[in-house]
Amino acid sequence: MRHLIIYAHPNENSLNNRLLQTVIESLEKDNHNIQIRDLNKIGFDPVFSLEDMQGQFAGKIADDVKTEQDYISWAEQITFIYPIWWTGMPAIIKGYIDRVFSYGFAYRYDQGVQKGLLKGKKAVIINTHGKSHEEYERMGMDKALTLTSDNGIFLYSGFEIIQHFFFDKADKASSGEVDIWKEQIRNTYSQPVFNL
Repeated sequence: MRHLIIYAHPNENSLNNRLLQTVIESLEKDNHNIQIRDLNKIGFDPVFSLEDMQGQFAGKIADDVKTEQDYISWAEQITFIYPIWWTGMPAIIKGYIDRVFSYGFAYRYDQGVQKGLLKGKKAVIINTHGKSHEEYERMGMDKALTLTSDNGIFLYSGFEIIQHFFFDKADKASSGEVDIWKEQIRNTYSQPVFNL
């Protein structure tokens, strides 16, 4: 199957990069056709500019945005990998969403009713964060993250979310904990839904 990975972490030695490699290995094992968009490496411009805004209204799309939309259109399955910083997405992935998930591509309104245009695409989201699950639950941050990312972006755009991982205390994780997370990732990609 055609699988796109959208990855956002600047450090090649990060935990996120190790999780990225686990996803790649899992997909390669089953001979998926894989494309990787490492947003830091390609120097993606995350700033949603006035030119972008005016272009959307005029039906014109910037070349770099069109390239990313073509990758998304090509993909049947998409994995998003990024850390949670300041209880949200890093700027580069938020800017990617702002610019690439544009009106008319990711969603539109038909007679006032919102419609996700990326229906039929499956998504896995892999996040790491420093706080514990218990701290996030006490703060209500677990629900806030689900609402703002799953409901507010991915489901809104029509994705079917297969799995959303929140790997906690990631800055203090032992090698044993990381091995468990990698195994959870491998198990997710071994599901029949990824091998239709």
